[in-house]
Amino acid sequence: MASLRVALAQIHIVPGAPDANRARLAGWAEQAAAAGAEFLLLPELWDVGYAHGRWSATAAPLGSGSFAALASAARESRLHIVASALERHDKGISNTAVVVSPEGELLGAYRKVHLIPLFREDRYLYPGNAPVLVEFPWGRAGLAICYDLRFPELFRAYALEGAVVTFLVAEWPKERIAHWRVLVQARAIENLAFVVACNSTGSDESGTFGGHSLVVGPWGEVLAEGGEDESLLVADLDLAQVQEARERLPALRDRRPGAYGRLGGG
Repeated sequence: MASLRVALAQIHIVPGAPDANRARLAGWAEQAAAAGAEFLLLPELWDVGYAHGRWSATAAPLGSGSFAALASAARESRLHIVASALERHDKGISNTAVVVSPEGELLGAYRKVHLIPLFREDRYLYPGNAPVLVEFPWGRAGLAICYDLRFPELFRAYALEGAVVTFLVAEWPKERIAHWRVLVQARAIENLAFVVACNSTGSDESGTFGGHSLVVGPWGEVLAEGGEDESLLVADLDLAQVQEARERLPALRDRRPGAYGRLGGG
C-alpha cells in the first residue's frame, strides 16, 4: 500500500467574505503542490465561515460557486482538494464536504450528518443522512465535518467498510480544543486508521477557533500538529500501517454486536 502526502491549510476564514477567501485559495494550493502534497484540506466552510447572514447568498449547487472555485484550484495545482461549503439543493442548504480530483472532477460529496445547535446549524441547514466513502487507487477514505467528531459511530462505519483514512474538516472552538485533540486521537486509535483533521483559526460571530490541525496515525501517534496561527501542515501517511495495525490488534474483527443488544445503538 502506498504512502500519501497530505497538506492542511489552517487558515483564518474572513467571515462572510467568499470573494476574499476564494482569492487566497490558489496561494494555499500552490504552497501545497510545492511541498509535494497530493491532497490539500481546507477548514469547514472555508469560504464564508459562520456568518449566518451570508449563508443563503453564498450557497450554490455542486459544481458552481465555491465548489467551482475548488475545482479550478485543483486543476491548476494538480491536487486533490477536500473542503466543505454550503450546497443548495432541492431540499434546502447543506454543509457539504467534497473531494475534487486534480482534473477538477467531483469524486464524493458528504452532507454533514450531525448539525450543531451551539452554532445554530440546525436552524439553517438540512442534515445529511448517510456516510460517504471515496475510492482511491490506494484505498478508501471517509469524510466528516467538525461536530461529527463527537459521534464515533460514523468513524466506525467507515472503518468497517475498509476506510484507511478519514478526512475531517472543521471550525472547532478554541475553548474546547482539548476535546479536539483527544477525540481526533480516539477516532484514529479505536478504528486503527489515519485521521487527517484540518481546523481554522481566527474569530467570527460564533467565537474564536483553535487551530491545532492534526494528522494522527492508526496507533494514535501525532504525525503533525498546528499551533494557533495560520500555517500549512504537511505529513506523510504510510498507509501500510493500517493493515499492520489491524492484523496485530484485530479489534474490528473481535467486535460482538449481538452481545451489545439495544445498548449498542442498533
